[in-house]
Amino acid sequence: MKSLKHWSELTAINIITALGGAFLGASPWLFGFSGEQTAMWSASLIGVLAIMIALAGFIELREWEGWASLALGLWAAVSPWALGFSGVTDAMACHLGAGLAIAALAALELWMIHNKPENLAR
Repeated sequence: MKSLKHWSELTAINIITALGGAFLGASPWLFGFSGEQTAMWSASLIGVLAIMIALAGFIELREWEGWASLALGLWAAVSPWALGFSGVTDAMACHLGAGLAIAALAALELWMIHNKPENLAR
C-alpha cells in the first residue's frame, strides 16, 4: 500500500460518496418508486453498502475501499437493466446518476492514491 498523502481530499471523497449512498438509499421515498420492490431494494441495499464502504474509509483508508466503491457504483449504474426495472424512469435515473457519481469519485480516489502531486506539476 502506498503512503497516502492526500488525506483531507480522500476524506472529502468519502463524505461525498456517503452522501451519494444516502441519496440513493432514500430515493425510493423521495421520488415515489417505493412500490417497485426490485428498484426499492436495489436502491436501499446499494445505498447502505456505499455508506458502509465510505465509513470504512474513515476508519482506515485503504485501496480496497476505492475498488469496492468503483465496483458498487458501476453495478448501481447498470442494475436497472440487469435487474429489469429500467422502465421505472425515476428509479433508473437515480441508480444511473448516483452510480456514475460514486464510480467517478472512486476512480478519482484511486487515481489520487497512485499519483503524487509533485509528478502532476511536470
